[in-house]
Amino acid sequence: MPQPAEPPTIQYHNIPDQPITAIVASPLPTFQRQQRHCFGDSSPGEFPLSANPSIVLHVLTACNLDPQDLAKLEASSAMLIYLHFICEVVLEIATCSFFRQPANFAPDFALSLSELAALDMCQKRAIFRPMSTEQRQDLKQRCGGSWKLVLRYLLAGEACCRREKSQAIAGPGHSIAVTSKGAVYSFGSNSSGQLGHGTTEEEWRPRPIRSLQGIRIIQAAAGAGRTMLISDAGQVYAFGKDSFGEAEYGVQGSKTVTAPQLVESLKNIFVVQAAIGNFFTAVLSREGRVYTFSWGSDGKLGHHTDPSDVEPHPLLGALEDIPVVQIAAGYCYLLCLACQPSGMSVYSVGCGLGGKLGHGSRTDEKFPRLIEQFRLLNLQPMVVAAGAWHAAVVGRDGRVCTWGWGRYGCLGHGNEECESVPKVVESLANVKAVHVATGDYTTFVVSDDGDVYSFGCGESASLGHNPAGNDGQGNRHANVLSPELVVSLKQINERVVQISLTNSIYWNAHTFALTESGKLYAFGAGDKGQLGIELVANQTERGNPERVDIDLS
Repeated sequence: MPQPAEPPTIQYHNIPDQPITAIVASPLPTFQRQQRHCFGDSSPGEFPLSANPSIVLHVLTACNLDPQDLAKLEASSAMLIYLHFICEVVLEIATCSFFRQPANFAPDFALSLSELAALDMCQKRAIFRPMSTEQRQDLKQRCGGSWKLVLRYLLAGEACCRREKSQAIAGPGHSIAVTSKGAVYSFGSNSSGQLGHGTTEEEWRPRPIRSLQGIRIIQAAAGAGRTMLISDAGQVYAFGKDSFGEAEYGVQGSKTVTAPQLVESLKNIFVVQAAIGNFFTAVLSREGRVYTFSWGSDGKLGHHTDPSDVEPHPLLGALEDIPVVQIAAGYCYLLCLACQPSGMSVYSVGCGLGGKLGHGSRTDEKFPRLIEQFRLLNLQPMVVAAGAWHAAVVGRDGRVCTWGWGRYGCLGHGNEECESVPKVVESLANVKAVHVATGDYTTFVVSDDGDVYSFGCGESASLGHNPAGNDGQGNRHANVLSPELVVSLKQINERVVQISLTNSIYWNAHTFALTESGKLYAFGAGDKGQLGIELVANQTERGNPERVDIDLS
């Protein structure tokens, strides 16, 4: 094989910066050769890399191994891993004791190679880098006492929330788009200043929020007349209605804020996600703690406060000592995806009407309660979605479960019946799902190959189905009781990675499809400019996906 060109200089863990050829070619120091056993009946061989574990550590870190793979290195009696590294060099790594024993490297000389690799990969995460040593140790203990478990916690949050990636939010009448670099665009209804431009005028054309220049936004949430943005520094900016939830009786939040303002009550909490329900708002901290605002007069979320309270209250009960990686807010309930050493699990709290809390009953829960059904289904939840009245989960194996109110077929089981515990959507048995989104009686599922399926209420043409009819239009408002491939998205020849749809009972729904290349497509209701597309004449909606003139890459 021809010799490759001189590779670039690489920084190894605790090794002076020098070309890789100098490290590999230099004479090995004298060492006691260790024995390893290969697969099968092969004879024992030598493992010279045990004398230079820094190279092994660099390979483990550079290849971004999954935390489970790192754990297997310590657990298996023999492990053979082929890692293609730099000049197509293949390293052969074996013997679990080598990975279990202390590596004698800073910052903790007692850590094994796999633990050090996990710590190095944690340090690449934006929310982990600014943490102090004490904060990191606290998070480590909260996750179960292992850096591999911390890494799993961080990766799980990134996967289900698109943290630090581009995203689009189809809010109630208005829309938010965040680029991969953290710039924010807004458009649509603006009666309460929820677009953040300092005015209350509607905007159909995506417009950057210039007052946020220099601030990198990593997460966004949109509610009725309200927007919340989260920066990479964990700060929360809010604008629109000056409240964290609507009153159950009467009107709340009459004051409006037309430009992003820092939420003072959250300045001492490093926030990574926000979720806006109808009566309440919830935020998730970097450490996996959940806090809620409003709707506390009857202890509905485990605290007794005035409904208009602007102070965050920790969500008490079962999740106090369990890290949460994702929160999802429905009309009157909250779902929490928790990360424990034993695996992932889902907890629910709030109003139980329709069985949407998933416990087999329709009773309310004032404190988070574990949804037991996933254990019975042998399903590891990886993504949760809370629609107004129904909920959905994607499992690690790609299965999709839905439960709650089944009106218009939004559960995808071929009928309109309610389900009070999670039930696998059997018609998606041949689809490996990676993402799910829910709205007001509407559900979308994205597969691992980028195909999109939708079902439920077809109002406002927000499902994306546009069957041909005698008039060339077909009934694009028809309800769909079982998952159907969204052919109109298939035809754009772009891999879809995220779907967002309106999650409100008061607004006509619209839908966004974000592609891997950063292109954004919109369809559904557009009467307030929320599609980011100019409608003509008496148009109020678009039935087919249309490209929004904005690059989110």
